[in-house]
Amino acid sequence: MKKLLIANRGEIAIRIARAARDYGAISVAIYSDADASSLHVELADEAYGLGPGRPAETYLNIEKILDIARRSGADAVHPGYGFLSERAEFAAAVIDAGLIWVGPAPDVITALGDKVEARRIAAKVGAPLVKGSDGPLASAAEAVAFAREAGLPLAIKAAFGGGGRGMKVARRLEEVGELFESAVREATEAFGRGECYAEQFLDRPRHIEAQIIADSHGNTVVLGTRDCSLQRRNQKLVEEAPAPFISYEQRARIHDAARAICAEAGYSGAGTVEFLLSQNGVISFLEVNTRLQVEHPVTEETTGIDIVIEQLRIADGKPLSVKQTPEPRGHAIEFRINAEDPGRGFLPTPGLITRFRAPSGPNVRVDAGVESGSEIPGLYDSMMAKLIVTGATREQALTHARRALAEFVIEGVASVLPFHRAVLEERDFTGEDGFGVFTNWIETQFRGVDPAARVDPVEGGFLRSFVEIDGRRHTLGLPAALFSGLRASPMSTAPVPAAGDGSVIAPIPGTLQQWLVEDEAEVAEGDVVAVMEAMKMETRVVAPKSGRISLRVEAGTSVGLGAELAAIG
Repeated sequence: MKKLLIANRGEIAIRIARAARDYGAISVAIYSDADASSLHVELADEAYGLGPGRPAETYLNIEKILDIARRSGADAVHPGYGFLSERAEFAAAVIDAGLIWVGPAPDVITALGDKVEARRIAAKVGAPLVKGSDGPLASAAEAVAFAREAGLPLAIKAAFGGGGRGMKVARRLEEVGELFESAVREATEAFGRGECYAEQFLDRPRHIEAQIIADSHGNTVVLGTRDCSLQRRNQKLVEEAPAPFISYEQRARIHDAARAICAEAGYSGAGTVEFLLSQNGVISFLEVNTRLQVEHPVTEETTGIDIVIEQLRIADGKPLSVKQTPEPRGHAIEFRINAEDPGRGFLPTPGLITRFRAPSGPNVRVDAGVESGSEIPGLYDSMMAKLIVTGATREQALTHARRALAEFVIEGVASVLPFHRAVLEERDFTGEDGFGVFTNWIETQFRGVDPAARVDPVEGGFLRSFVEIDGRRHTLGLPAALFSGLRASPMSTAPVPAAGDGSVIAPIPGTLQQWLVEDEAEVAEGDVVAVMEAMKMETRVVAPKSGRISLRVEAGTSVGLGAELAAIG
C-alpha cells in the first residue's frame, strides 16, 4: 500500500496515521463538520470533509468514504474501531472498489461479527459457553419469553456490535422489554443495525480477552491476555496485560480457545476473543471483535509488537513478524481518559477543553486525540485520550500510574481522572487481598467520587480554521479575536430553570431521543419519562415529583445541560 485512508476519527485515527508513516504510507483523514478542527485532521498527511450530520450521514456513510478514497488516490482503507470497522458490507465495498482492506475478509466478519454465529463456531471447537437465544430476538415480547426460559440475570446484546454498545443487563423480569428496546436503539445508532440477542449473564464475572493476529499464510498467533473487568455501563475504563490473578491453566484454556475459534473461521488480521471468568472459575466465551481494540497498546507494551504495523503487513500479504506467543515483558495498564463526570454517574460532558496537559517521563505513553483548545462534540464517543503505564511488575506499573495520573491536567470539561486516581487506592483493584474487581464493580462496590465543578469554557488565543478545495482540507490559522462574538458552541449550556421542583431538566447535553410518556399524562416521582442520547450512550430522564407532565421539547431536539424538557404540576 502507498496511501492509506483512515475511516475513523479522534485518537485511533492519529494512532493509525502514525503507523502509516512508520510503514512508509501516506495517511488520508476524513472528518465531519463537527470534527473540522479536530487533531486527527491536522496530523494526517491529507484530510477530506464528509459534510454535516449525525454519524449515519458521515462516518457511517460508505458511499461518501469510498468517494473520498477515489478522489484522494488512496489504495487502502483502515477502519479503526467502532463505526464501520465490523461491517462486512463496508469491507466488501472497499475490496470491490479495488482497494486493500485492512482487516479480516467480509465473510469472516459476517461469521464472527454476528455474535450468534460466533457462538456456534465457539461451540464447534469446544469453547465454553453459557445458554443463549437461538439467533436475534424479534421483539421485546420474545425477549421476555426467553428470560422466563433462561432465567435472570440476562444480558441483551447487539448481534452486530461490540465494545459494550447496545448491551443491557436485566435483573428483573419487568424491565426486560424496556431494556431490549433500549439496546436496539443504541445498536442502531452505533452500528446501523439493531438486531439483538440474549444470553445468561454471569453475575460478578471478570472480563478476560486474548489478542490474536493471523496472516494469509496459515499463521495464527495469540499475543497474550488482557483483563478488562473495570467497566462502567459495560464500557471498559481500565485494561491491563497480561491478565493478572489467573492460573496457568486458565490462561492456557483462553489461549487455546481463542486460537481455535479464529483458525476455524479462517481469520486474518488483528482481532480479540473475549471471555467471562466467573467468581468460581468458570470460563465462558463472550464474543470476537473483528478489529483493532481500544486497549491494544497494553499488549504492544508487553510484547514489543506494533499491532497496527502488523495489520498493515498482513493486508499487504506479508507473513507475521512473530510466529508464537511471546513471553510478556513486564506489565502494562491502560486508563481511558473520557469526557465524563464520574461523580454524576459518568454522564458525558462534551465541550471545549481549555487546558490539556498530559503526563510524560519513564514508563508513560499517552495516545491522545485532543489538545488544549479542542472541542469535544456530543455526537461521538467520549474518549479524549489513553494513558498507558508500564513496569517490570504490576506493582511497579501501579506506582507509575499514580505518578502519571497526578500529573494529568484537563480543564474545561469533566473527565474520569478523579475516578482513576481513586481506584488506585481501592484494595479490590490493587490486589493486596486478591483481585476483587468484576464487570459491574463500579455500580455496586465503588465508593464514588465528588461531582466535577461546573465550568463555563472561555475561548481565545489562536483559532485554527480551514478551507476545502475540491473536498480536500487546507488549514488556516487566525487570531480568535477576529471571530469574537461570532463563534457559538454547537450545543450551548442552558441555565438550570429557576422554577420549582416540577421542572424536568436535561441531565446531560445531548439529543432528546424519545418521550416515554404522553403530554399531560400523570406520572409518579421517579418514573422514567424520557431517554436522552449523547456520545453514543443513552441516559434516562426521571420525574422529580408526581403530577401531570407538560412536555416542552420535541423528541429529536438537541438541548444543553440543564435545559427544561418538561414541567410537572
